[in-house]
Order: sequence, then structure tokens, then C-alpha cells
Amino acid sequence: QVQLVESGGGLVQAGGSLRLSCAASGRILRANDMGWYRQAPGRQRELVAGISSTGSTTVADSVKGRFTISRDNAKNTVYLQMNSLKPEDTAVYYCNAGLTYWSSDYLRTVDYWGQGTQVTVSS
Repeated sequence: QVQLVESGGGLVQAGGSLRLSCAASGRILRANDMGWYRQAPGRQRELVAGISSTGSTTVADSVKGRFTISRDNAKNTVYLQMNSLKPEDTAVYYCNAGLTYWSSDYLRTVDYWGQGTQVTVSS
């Protein structure tokens, strides 16, 4: 079964750090573009950071200089290092990835979402 499994959320004080991980599992041939989104209560889901298969990154202005996205292609895993956390970073964080995998005898590429992990930053 192809899926994305997230870990690393939790409760932290303002100014603290957390590291999120998201691993793709199943008969994965490769992970293409990968990224992190977040959704706070009453707000739309927004892109936090993205990374291409070649390592090019994009980071939202609201987290630039504080958050870093990286990936390990050998492990089909994407990370989000979050430093200098603020209360306004509180949200459910979702991993997203385009995964190419074997389905029977042919390749498929499908966009997947992780289950979400809660990040809460207290003031």
C-alpha cells in the first residue's frame, strides 16, 4: 500500500524548534515534488515549503529564514526543520508528494497527502 507517514509534531514554546518527517512507503519507484502545507482553524490550507526531486526549494514568506525543507531521495523522505517557532505557526501540518509507483505491471504517478500532524506553539 502506497502512503505517506508523518511524524514529529507536538507542543513547543515560542522560540523553540521541531522537525517534521514524512516518509513514502510501498512499491515506490520515486518521489517527485514534495512539500509541506499547513491549515490553522478557520483558515485555508497553505503551502509552507516545497522541494523538487532535484532539490530546488520554495518557502513561504511567513516562514522564510526560520523553516528549512530538505529531502533524502534514497529514503523517499522529506523533512521540515522549524526554528524560532511562533504561536501563529500553530496548525495541522500535511505532507504532500507526487509518487511514482508500480501498480500491477505498470507505473502510476499519483498525488498523495499525509494524515497530518499537529504543531502547537505556546506563547
